[in-house]
Amino acid sequence: MQTGMVNTARVASSAFSVESRNGRPDFDLAAALQKVPQKQQAKAQKTATDFEAMFLNSMFSQMTSSLKGEGPFGDTPGTGVWRSMLTEQYSKNFANAGGVGVATEVYRTLIMQQAKTIRTA
Repeated sequence: MQTGMVNTARVASSAFSVESRNGRPDFDLAAALQKVPQKQQAKAQKTATDFEAMFLNSMFSQMTSSLKGEGPFGDTPGTGVWRSMLTEQYSKNFANAGGVGVATEVYRTLIMQQAKTIRTA
């Protein structure tokens, strides 16, 4: 028995795919992507990834805010600065590797809004 396959368009990154809505094809996003130029899609993708990195940085900062004393960070005056740079890099790497799903929804929202703007213009 052969099942039908839906051919979905992919965006530049695998994290931003048309089939990202509950494991099913998102035909609204596919239609919006047809209207929005590639340059604006890339900009929306970067904006969404940066937003997720900022969100994750806030989460990681809260997780490590009460850490004190021994360990690889020690208990020196520069520990807080070094830890903040480390959490920033962690959050950027997490977001670029696919993140936790925030960027996908932000990207979808940005593309849908831009498609509406283009249609009414």
